[in-house]
Amino acid sequence: MLKVQVAAQLEEIADLLEIQSENPFQPRAFRNAARALEGLAEDLEDVLAEGRLRGIPAIGDSIANEISELVTTGGSKRLRELRASVPPGILEMLRVPGLGPKKARALQKELRIESLEALKKACESGAVAQVKGFGEKTQQKILDGIEYLSSVAGRFRVDQALPRALALLDHLRQCPGVTRAELAGSLRRGKEIVKDIDLVAASADPVAVMDHFLRSPDVAGVVAKGETKTSVRLSNGLAADLRVVSRIEFPAALQYFTGSKEHNTQLRGIAKELGLKLNEYALFRGEVALPLRDEASIYEILGLGFIEPELREGLDEIRLGAEGRLPTLLERSDIVGMIHVHTDWSDGAATLEEMVEAARERGYRYIGITDHSQSASYAGGLTPERVRKQHAEIDRLNSKLAGFRIFKGIESDILADGSLDYEDDMLDLFDFVVASVHSSFKMPQEAMTARVIRALQDPRTTILGHPTGRLLLSRDAYAIDMGQVLKAAGELGVAVEINASPYRLDLDWRLGPRAMELGVKTSINPDAHSTDGMDDVIHGVKIARKAGFSREDVVNTLGIEAFAKWIARRKSG
Repeated sequence: MLKVQVAAQLEEIADLLEIQSENPFQPRAFRNAARALEGLAEDLEDVLAEGRLRGIPAIGDSIANEISELVTTGGSKRLRELRASVPPGILEMLRVPGLGPKKARALQKELRIESLEALKKACESGAVAQVKGFGEKTQQKILDGIEYLSSVAGRFRVDQALPRALALLDHLRQCPGVTRAELAGSLRRGKEIVKDIDLVAASADPVAVMDHFLRSPDVAGVVAKGETKTSVRLSNGLAADLRVVSRIEFPAALQYFTGSKEHNTQLRGIAKELGLKLNEYALFRGEVALPLRDEASIYEILGLGFIEPELREGLDEIRLGAEGRLPTLLERSDIVGMIHVHTDWSDGAATLEEMVEAARERGYRYIGITDHSQSASYAGGLTPERVRKQHAEIDRLNSKLAGFRIFKGIESDILADGSLDYEDDMLDLFDFVVASVHSSFKMPQEAMTARVIRALQDPRTTILGHPTGRLLLSRDAYAIDMGQVLKAAGELGVAVEINASPYRLDLDWRLGPRAMELGVKTSINPDAHSTDGMDDVIHGVKIARKAGFSREDVVNTLGIEAFAKWIARRKSG
């Protein structure tokens, strides 16, 4: 079991304990343990096997036993008992943004609310506003949260789906009868939100492959099983479909089931114009299936350059392919610097030295430290005095490093009036500034747009952080005219980040073509709050590829000296 899954189950135990009791100590202990696991730099199974689990701060004997049970058996007796003791509807209520265990317990106690439906009715009748600690504003927020939950039902973030999909794929490839197996669908195309997992396998024995697939530990139930397709439901509610085809059919099947529907429709149109027919089994001339080495053969025969899966959304990729103008997309290996990371100087889980070492171990050549600025007191934002102390520590570490550099950055809040979060003389101490909105989200679009553009106009602003403020499946983007923001960023030479956190993936890939048209550079930033968080950069790379970005469009593909020159250019000119 992945440590993120273990941490999530510890958080669920904490929620359930908090619903059942007013004693805050046990829930807090489980939450602290979950955070400790999230910040763990090592493989959890290795730590467990070596008997070092109890040496991790915040993990005592009882919780260590709980973690051990979760890892070794895939479940927890205590969690099962807690789930059984709490009405299922209350667990659903906890998914409402802003409605935590304490509020859910209060509503259960005062109004006997134990389901989302009952909660909605109580809000609509005004009863929730009368409960102590709630009020009209909280009641409306709960109603808004319920409506939002309804709109995102059955949808999953990429980090909720991809690890499970890769585990299924690995399980599938271990089946003796499988000659090839790949992910398809929206996950292969790099979508930030998915509804299901699609897998395609080649085998001469589909029945054996289907049976093997059903024995995957994550399969919780069978939705349908046929001769060439099986649909299952995973333990987290995600659907997964497996299609088994012959070795000869595999290239066409992989292309077809990767999609998108719009892309495939256009591709079939091209085939028809050439007197061919394309479906999920083959590319035909008359009744004869043309030989296909691989998926790329299909595009070659149709007179198109190979269209990478991330681009297959039915936009302008077919035209670009026909004109020979497809971009050379960014590769994961192109990223040489790790920008926008937090340490325990603010709200990160690891020390400065640990984050530096983690970046070096991953092969990066530099790191940009961006702890929170002073207004973010909730996140341990740095006062001017602490900034100077952190810079002294960075200088000390830099003096010992060869071939690697730590850049002094800050994630500065963009204040409500558009100013940055320190006086100019303090901002001048940083090598670069990531400017981000963290408050006053409800401003009208015109005011929010002007606020952000004013921040871009400050010559110390280097990168605009998570530009729309969205939290996928949790919070919509704030009202902002990204067309105007991108235009200003292009004119001013400010990069607009692709925040690689799977909770954000913001800049939206759909804005990529417009950004490139305006000359806007991007930076693939993990917004890492732990050493493991650095690995989220892979999600950002996928989004950059969907956006059509090449290596030249991304500033943290630059080497140390070139990056130093790039971040210094605005302040010096």
